[in-house]
Amino acid sequence: MKAIGPKNPRTRWMLISELAVILPAAVLVLLSAHHLETIHRDRSIEAAFQLDFKEALGIYEKQINHRAYELIDDVRDQFPAPGMACSVTLDRILSAHPYVAHLMIYDPHHGLVFRSQPHRLMDDAAFRKEAEYLSKGVNTWLPLEYAEEVKSLTKMQEKGMPSFKNEWVDRGDQHLYTSMLWFLRPDEEGGTPAIGLIIFDAEYLRDKFFPQVLNQVMSPNVAQAQADAVIMVRYKSDSTPLAYCNGWDGGEAEVERPMEGAFPGLVLGMKLRGTTLAAIGQHFMHTSFLILGGLSFLLAGGIFLTYRNVNKEIALARLKSDFVSNVSHELRTPLSLIRLYAETLELGRLSNPEKRHEYYSIIRKESERLTALINNILDFSRIEAGRKEYEFRETDMAELVRNTLESYRYQIEQHGFTFEEKIHDVPPMRVDREAIARSLVNLVNNALKYSQDRKYIAVNLYGENGHVNLEVIDHGIGIASSEQAKIFEKFYRVGDPLVHNTKGSGLGLSLVQHIARAHGGEVHVESTPGAGSKFTITLPLAGAATKGNAASA
Repeated sequence: MKAIGPKNPRTRWMLISELAVILPAAVLVLLSAHHLETIHRDRSIEAAFQLDFKEALGIYEKQINHRAYELIDDVRDQFPAPGMACSVTLDRILSAHPYVAHLMIYDPHHGLVFRSQPHRLMDDAAFRKEAEYLSKGVNTWLPLEYAEEVKSLTKMQEKGMPSFKNEWVDRGDQHLYTSMLWFLRPDEEGGTPAIGLIIFDAEYLRDKFFPQVLNQVMSPNVAQAQADAVIMVRYKSDSTPLAYCNGWDGGEAEVERPMEGAFPGLVLGMKLRGTTLAAIGQHFMHTSFLILGGLSFLLAGGIFLTYRNVNKEIALARLKSDFVSNVSHELRTPLSLIRLYAETLELGRLSNPEKRHEYYSIIRKESERLTALINNILDFSRIEAGRKEYEFRETDMAELVRNTLESYRYQIEQHGFTFEEKIHDVPPMRVDREAIARSLVNLVNNALKYSQDRKYIAVNLYGENGHVNLEVIDHGIGIASSEQAKIFEKFYRVGDPLVHNTKGSGLGLSLVQHIARAHGGEVHVESTPGAGSKFTITLPLAGAATKGNAASA
């Protein structure tokens, strides 16, 4: 029978199926590696974070301006009409809004009214100097630029844009930023509109307004996506923060946005706490490449396992093919002999009674040999299907071994073997008699087949350390140490040429091992190439399982 090779349809289908999975996975890994390299080269991770930060800063700026507009509108709504403004009216507004440092209203008919926080004028010389400077400056240029200023404010008002301007004021040795709103206060009687001015207190902006509003916009509910981000506000010409939210750990902002609206001249900045965008990008790349490397390793392992499994399937297919061929030969030989001697007897060509008895004996022994082979195959089939059952009963092991060897003695002597046996009495054991006898016959049969010039077989039975040992010793070809663990596998045959030239099913030792384990024992081999082998079945004296216990392969 021709051995099954890689061109077998089943094997070819397995290879194609595995390649159908492996090749797309390999292409996916390569494309992913190329994509990661592109991301690393283009700094796409940092760019994505910067884009998110810029969008967030735009939202935060709107929220900051909205809060400033609320404060300003509360003051502007209380401004008196032209001609109604006086020091008392403006002082009352200032007292109700301590975040405002100075107020002013001017129209050509009623002149200028400029007021500052009264209690600050009395207690703070730097504030008083600031008030004098601002009052003098406005009183100097505003009457001259009134008409142009009204036109400019009218245009801004038509566009719906408040007219904020920034100013720098000196408070002692400090140069502070403040913001002021210019607006028109129309005359309710249709007269000339007045120009109003509201100036934030610089210290209030620095110490209260910005810290509070920055913490509000960075609260977890508002900035959940940037939980590790912090923001600050600084002067456009100075990198030192004017104010910052809780958690700011120093350094410079990585993404910035010039502020418009209520606070011109300031810059709103954002960064990550405890790290940088470049470090985030590097960490992402390292993690991605590690994951990709792990997937590649798993893919390589899968390819290796696939290759090994396919090779195993191919080898198993060959072994099965050899098994069928060997079993066919093993069956054909005894059947041919039985048929030959039976036909001779049937034709009555033998007149000698002794010769006829010899032929009957040969037919019986060949039929027993045939029965043993068929029983091995049937047992193996039951084991593979998980239906093999053993019938355990009280047994005299010494008697069982003697009877088995006695029925096999003629075949041993016919092959010219020297035979020795040392059967010691051991306590009765619960075993499957037929299975143990078959194990012994399989071991003796192997010794017969794989011995060349030194034809010697010894069988020993003895008790030792709570176990019973059944040994079969020969002086045959021996087994290499690298193959001693494999000889108990189904269909496996040693690579020695003598083994391959000797027909066999490759099931004998596999069945011996299964029978030994079903009895709670084990089978071992000690062998040296060219010096022979010793197979030992070790069974516990405590016995095996109860009758009918099933043992799977």
